Amino acid sequence: MDFQQARFNMVEQQIRTWEVLDQNVLDALLEVPREQFVPEAYRNLAFSDISIPLGMGQSMMSPKVEARMIQALNPGPQDRALEIGTGSGYVTALLARFAQSVVSVELHAAFSECAAKRLLALGVKNVALITADGIAGYPAQAPYDVIAVTGSFPQRQPVIEAQLAIGGRLFMVVGKGHVMEALLVTRTGPDAYAVESMFETELEPLAGAESKPQFAF
Repeated sequence: MDFQQARFNMVEQQIRTWEVLDQNVLDALLEVPREQFVPEAYRNLAFSDISIPLGMGQSMMSPKVEARMIQALNPGPQDRALEIGTGSGYVTALLARFAQSVVSVELHAAFSECAAKRLLALGVKNVALITADGIAGYPAQAPYDVIAVTGSFPQRQPVIEAQLAIGGRLFMVVGKGHVMEALLVTRTGPDAYAVESMFETELEPLAGAESKPQFAF
């Protein structure tokens, strides 16, 4: 398979047509080898418009959602980024291209270990991979200028939003079942947040964030 051509086709046919026009983001998608971050069995589907299973009930976002997320967060060279859910390490690598530093928290040690090898192979050095439960973010190193959440929550998470610096941006998917939306939350003051609903999508819940069953008595 010609991965370089497949990567180009992904950008031209999926990403550009989904309102991702920031050339820096497009260049990153062309240069970071997504095929190296997907499980071997799915390598030929690395550039397809699908969510790729990673195991343990987790999956990668589709490429166009990843691209919209990076464009919306707009990480810059002075920004400190937090990623909640390392997963394959692909979004980690994208964030690391733009941000000064990235803290990436992952519940599953096996994911962190695989991501570390992939990032090392690409020479990515401005990332700290932490094996921990990121259900409440990672307040130990807050505040952050950028927070990317790679699994969904049933609703907004004030405890995570509070870890944003003033002017900081948070991307997360909220909702249940087939009714989910991607949100961009910007902290505008000590107790003030601006919320933009970006698009509808579906995403596997972050580990531990699954909706609790409702019981009728």
